[in-house]
This record gives sequence, structure tokens and C-alpha cells, in this order.
Amino acid sequence: MSKYTTGEIAALCGVTVRTVQYYDTRGILVPAELSEGGRRLYSEDDLRKMKVICFLRGLGLPLDAISQLLSEEHPENVVTLLLGQQEKLLRDEISERREKLKKLEELQSEIKGMENFSVESIGDIAYTMNGKKKLRKIHLIMLLTGIPVSLLQLGSIALWILTGQWWLFAVWTAVAVTYGILISRWYLKSVAYLCPKCHKVFQPGAKEAFFANHTPSARKLTCPSCGHKGFCVEVIKEDEGK
Repeated sequence: MSKYTTGEIAALCGVTVRTVQYYDTRGILVPAELSEGGRRLYSEDDLRKMKVICFLRGLGLPLDAISQLLSEEHPENVVTLLLGQQEKLLRDEISERREKLKKLEELQSEIKGMENFSVESIGDIAYTMNGKKKLRKIHLIMLLTGIPVSLLQLGSIALWILTGQWWLFAVWTAVAVTYGILISRWYLKSVAYLCPKCHKVFQPGAKEAFFANHTPSARKLTCPSCGHKGFCVEVIKEDEGK
């Protein structure tokens, strides 16, 4: 039967000699025997066991779990559990890395679109990115609640044209005005604006915000801190984002 030294088994398994020695000290891979000179000698079974250890380590299983698995009299009873736990861990890690990659791509995209970049700009971008999900939720609520109002408008106009009955249009007008006031007040209380010059977050007056020119992500306002007048980035209100 073949015997392998520490160096030979390390070379056959693609690991370092120090790794093989470490597994010995941990009791995970104890050599079959020692030579007269005290050298570790490993058997064919040890080589197969080492290959299993390396394979499981390659899957990311911790040494404690591998040691537990190898010490079981019936390892098939725990291998499924251990592999299931490792799969969940890896999927969580992949999800976390994808989220980080998405944030990195968003940061790069924001930086490319900026004319005057500074260190403070990174803080502004981070602040904006952290509240994007909540802003999207606010916009979605406005869209979904606005659809029934729009449908009622179309129906009332069609009924007026076809039958001459104007009362449904009057009902729609009352509903639309009430809805517009309530949704606008809720929206303006939920968002704030980030000044690109002094980097302060502020809430404008309702009148200024309502009549200001705007884009889907910014509004032309006057910053109360520095007096800058221009497009300020829409962000989630600070106490809403905590």
C-alpha cells in the first residue's frame, strides 16, 4: 500500500505543507503512521479523505463543520443539512454582493453625470441613494391612487357627452380637488430637497414647491441656507428615512 509524506500529499491535493500540518494539529487528518525518523506518513485512505476535505473547503464549508461531518458514523445524516446551510449562506452572500455592486454602479453613474465633483458630492449621492427605495414607494402610491381618479374623470366626461348627464363630472371634480390637496400635502411632507451648493437638506414652502419647475428627481427651489436658486435633488425626508 502506498505511503505519502506531508509534502507528497500536499502536492497531490494542491495545498501547502503548512495546511496539511494544520489539519493534523486540528485532528481532521491524522497521519496513518509515523516513520522511524518521526515523519508523518499518509495512507491511500488518508489521501482520499484529504481530497474530500479540500473539496468541501472549496465549497466554503468551515473546518469545524467538516470535522463534525468526518467524525460522524453515518455522515449521510448530516451532509444534507450542512450543504443546505452552506447553500443559504452563499446565496445570502451573493445577494449582498449584488446589492453592493448595484450601489457601486449607481455611484459611478451619478459621478459621471455631475459637472462639479467634490468629496461632499459622494455624501450627497449616498444620502440620495439611501432613500431611493422609499421615494419609489411614494411615487408608486401616488400613481396607483391617481389611476382611479383618472378613470373616474374619463368615465364622467364620456357619460356627459353621451347622455348629457353632468352630475358625475361634478362628483369627479369634487373628488379630484380633494384628492389633489391631500396627496400633495402628504407628498410634500414625505420628501425634502438637497442643495447642490451647500449640501444642506431642506423642505420648501408648499406654495414654492407646488409651482416650481421640476423633473422626476429634482425641483427648482431656493435654498434657505445659502440662497442658491436652482434644481435641488429630491430625497426622502430625514425622519422618514430613519
